[in-house]
Amino acid sequence: MTNGETRVVENGDRMHVARLIYGSVVGQTLRAAIRLKVVELIGDKERGAAEVAAEAGAQPQAMTRLLRALTSLGLLEERAPATFAVTSAGALLDQGRPDSVASLVTMFTEPTMLRAWEHLDDAVRTGESTFERVFGTDFFGYLRQHPDQSALFNSAMSQGVRPTAAALPGAFDFSRFTAVTDIGGGDGTVLAEVLREHGTLTGTVYDTEEGLAQAPATLERHGLTERCSLVVGDFFRSAPEGADLYMMKSIVHDWSDEQVVTILGHVREVLPPGGRVLIVEPVLPEAVDPETAGLIYLTDLNMLVNLGGRERTRADFEDVCGRAGLSVVAVTPLGAPNPFSLIEAEAA
Repeated sequence: MTNGETRVVENGDRMHVARLIYGSVVGQTLRAAIRLKVVELIGDKERGAAEVAAEAGAQPQAMTRLLRALTSLGLLEERAPATFAVTSAGALLDQGRPDSVASLVTMFTEPTMLRAWEHLDDAVRTGESTFERVFGTDFFGYLRQHPDQSALFNSAMSQGVRPTAAALPGAFDFSRFTAVTDIGGGDGTVLAEVLREHGTLTGTVYDTEEGLAQAPATLERHGLTERCSLVVGDFFRSAPEGADLYMMKSIVHDWSDEQVVTILGHVREVLPPGGRVLIVEPVLPEAVDPETAGLIYLTDLNMLVNLGGRERTRADFEDVCGRAGLSVVAVTPLGAPNPFSLIEAEAA
C-alpha cells in the first residue's frame, strides 16, 4: 500500500469515528426539532426558515441552522435558500402521525436515559446496572415515582413496538389457541393487533398499574374492550391463570438471568397441558455479523446500564427456559427489517 493509499484509508477511518462521536449530538438535534414542533410547522409544503422561526418563537438565524442540520441528516430538504420541506423520514417526528416515533426519540434523548451511560465503563467492570447508583432506585422504580416519565416511556414503547405488532399476527399460528395473556403487555398495542386479526381469541394484558395506564384507551380505540381484560399484577410474584398462550414482547431482555427464570417459572406454574409460551425478542448470533448487526448491540449496552438485563443468543434462551421448566421448540425470525424472533416454548 502506498503512502497515498494509507492516507486515504486513515482519513476514511477518522471520518467514520468522527460520525460516531456525533451520535449523541444527532439525538439532541432530533429532540430539539420535536420540542420546537419543526415538522408540524412545515407540514406538507415548503416553508421559509423565518416563518418557521416566527411560529416557533425562535431566533431566525438559529432556526435556519437547525433546519440545515436536519437537512444534512435527511429529515428535511432545502429546496431553495432557507426554504425547507419535510422528507418521509422527517415526517416521523410529527407526534400527530399514527406512525410517529417522536415519543421514542424524546425518551431515548431524556437525561434520565442518558445519565447512567456516563458510567458505562463501571457497568462493564461490574456487570451491573449503573442506573440505581445515579438515581437511588432502579429504572422501573424511578418511573413509579415520576408519572410523567412513566407516561412518556409507555408512549415510546408503544411507538417502538408497532412494526413488530403489525408483523406478529401473520407470523405465528395463533389459531391453535383460545386465550392469550400478554405478560408485561403495557398499553396493549401488541395484543390488540393479535386480537384484531384472530377474532376467536380472547386476551388479557397483565402489567403493573403504571404499565397499564394507557391500555384502556388502546382497547377502546380498537373496539376490544369486550374481548380483552386488564389485570394488574407483578410478574415477579405470579402469572394469571386462564390462558393457553402466554406472550412476552421485549420483557425478557430487561432482566438478569435469575430474574427471567423467576418470571418464566411463574408462567410455567399456570401453563395448561398443550399450552405455549411465546417470547418475542431479538436473538443474537453466536458472533457479530457487521452486515446485519443494526443497533442490537447498542440496545444490549442500554439494557446493561439502565436495567441490568441483556440481549441473548438462542443458547441463552434455551438455558433460562430450561431452568424455568420450559423447553424451546422453535425459533423463527420475523425477517428483515424487523430484528425480532419468535421463541416458542412448552413445558419441559
